[in-house]
Amino acid sequence: MLKHAAILAAAVVSALLSAQGLTLLVASRASASAQETQPITRPDPEQTLATPTEHASQPAQISKAADGHYWAQANVNGLWVKFLVDTGASAVALTAADAQRLGLDLDSLDYDRPVTTASGRTLAAMVKLDNVTVAGARVDGVDALVVRDGLSTSLLGMTYLGRLSRFEATRTALILRP
Repeated sequence: MLKHAAILAAAVVSALLSAQGLTLLVASRASASAQETQPITRPDPEQTLATPTEHASQPAQISKAADGHYWAQANVNGLWVKFLVDTGASAVALTAADAQRLGLDLDSLDYDRPVTTASGRTLAAMVKLDNVTVAGARVDGVDALVVRDGLSTSLLGMTYLGRLSRFEATRTALILRP
């Protein structure tokens, strides 16, 4: 069973990376303790969107888009963010624009993590998201990177996906199990 999951994960990674050309390589400091991360401030309640109430025990599903990718609308700390699901990204990665919408002060972040994107090498700042929910699959305390330059779409990487009990790709959807 584990062998099949590993093969499936490798296939998804290969498909996503070859089609999108995105990689996110976090330097050796990516495993830094949560004490070094900067918490995200709460967004203005007037800007938040309601999320559907779903049971956490139910599997969540992300349909495959016409472009062959898995695009997820995630509720991050009460606000919606569009992500490309990227099992090859070691961390959730936010564009500067999405991070700013979430209420982060971009100028106060410590951009000390070298990363590589499709646009080349750049720097990122480590933050901790209070919660990330995709189609009812909620994960609390998610480590994420804010990428200063070179990232056009936020990535839903392994700091979220790896905290699920299981995820699997089918021909038409990505199934997330909290």
